[in-house]
Amino acid sequence: MAIDVTLELQVSEENREALLNTLEAILPDTRSYKGCQSIVVTCNDDDPLNIVLLEKWDTRVDHESYIAWRAERGDLDKLGALLAAPPVSKFLLTLGI
Repeated sequence: MAIDVTLELQVSEENREALLNTLEAILPDTRSYKGCQSIVVTCNDDDPLNIVLLEKWDTRVDHESYIAWRAERGDLDKLGALLAAPPVSKFLLTLGI
């Protein structure tokens, strides 16, 4: 069953452009990673320093495999250095109501 994932990133004003540039550089690999159906980068209309990624994956296991790959490459540490707070992920299942 497909799973939706939100990744909330809080960034400082001085690191916002660097974060967006980094995301732009790495997201083609994310979009082609096994199980990734889509990923959209948004920002909070009331707080442009709050960047939210909306992701859809085939399975949670696919997403976890992707995160492990990013961690092995050191990408998570690089992204984390640009953030003002720890990232927050949420895994959402569609209830079909």
